[in-house]
Amino acid sequence: MFPKPLALRNQLIGQARSATTLGVGISRPSAIQPTKYGGVYSVTLIPGDGVGKEITQSVEEIFEHANVPVEFEKFNVSGGTSEDAALFKRSMDSLRRNKVGLKGILYTPVERSGHTSWNVAMRQQLDIYASVVLCKSVPGVPTRHKDVDFAIIRENTEGEYSGLEHQSSPGVVESLKIMTRHKTERIARFAFDFAIKNGRKHVTAIHKANIMKLGDGLFLNTCRRVAEEYKDSGITFSDMIVDNTSMQLVNRPQQFDVMVMPNLYGSIISNIGAALVGGPGIVPGANIGREFALFEPGCRHVAKDIQGQDSANPAAMILSATMLLRHLGCDHHANAIASSVYKILEEGKIRTPDLGGTSHTTDFTHAVIKGLQ
Repeated sequence: MFPKPLALRNQLIGQARSATTLGVGISRPSAIQPTKYGGVYSVTLIPGDGVGKEITQSVEEIFEHANVPVEFEKFNVSGGTSEDAALFKRSMDSLRRNKVGLKGILYTPVERSGHTSWNVAMRQQLDIYASVVLCKSVPGVPTRHKDVDFAIIRENTEGEYSGLEHQSSPGVVESLKIMTRHKTERIARFAFDFAIKNGRKHVTAIHKANIMKLGDGLFLNTCRRVAEEYKDSGITFSDMIVDNTSMQLVNRPQQFDVMVMPNLYGSIISNIGAALVGGPGIVPGANIGREFALFEPGCRHVAKDIQGQDSANPAAMILSATMLLRHLGCDHHANAIASSVYKILEEGKIRTPDLGGTSHTTDFTHAVIKGLQ
């Protein structure tokens, strides 16, 4: 799937690092091309729950005004009810056909024990194994820390999110955490290849092997073994226990470059990372597999509390959509849209409530469109 580390290093000598929120900076995960008809790419769109419809509508309007060669197949699936199972299946068929998708977050009811998370099911069924979340300080967005710039590489398909639980006796629940050498090695190689291709220098494995000596021990030892293979590439390696990582992030986030971790830790760390750079409204994300790529905001929040108020920050979704465009090779459109977003954030004249302002989702969308003219 990936070229040899030393060969990649030789290819990239003298190149500037491209790992910004404009894209994930990796080649397409498969020789299988996204579906394209008459010069227009067909992309699956799942708006999701909460503010999903509002922020994906922003993307649709911006793409239309920018004349982006993308046609969306939209599926208004809701994760809050199992009644949408047939629609969810059709959306999965669409993803299998198109190879590329953009989605909001599907709500998973806490109180309904028999209801599977469709977010997790989607990643597991399509084997979209690598989550990439880019946490980078954005000019114009005031935060406690400056010069933050790290990537979170999260294994997407196993760990505590395996969904294997049962009640062995009344009041006793057993929840299985699945860790495999194959999937750990795959995500570790992805992290090192990402570092090489984006000019990054260091990879940190996040774990809890001091307590979970078999499960997280397997993850840590596999990452260490993979790191040995990449020594000639110039990428250094270290590891850190997840609770210490949380403290270090809050104290000195600049020490991190690329972080690789199991599923649950990635969920926690990505939220901390978002808080460091301005909140979930500006952190984009991507989910990459061998055949499929699914783009969504880096912090997986439904935000039902502000649903329908036209107050959600669409920046994370718009930037995730520009990552999708880069994946399709539409760099010109991606650059134009992302530059417009960053200019709005830097000027600070239009700020949604999450950034301390009073502007609306539609205000931000119209400003991005105006910046493209």
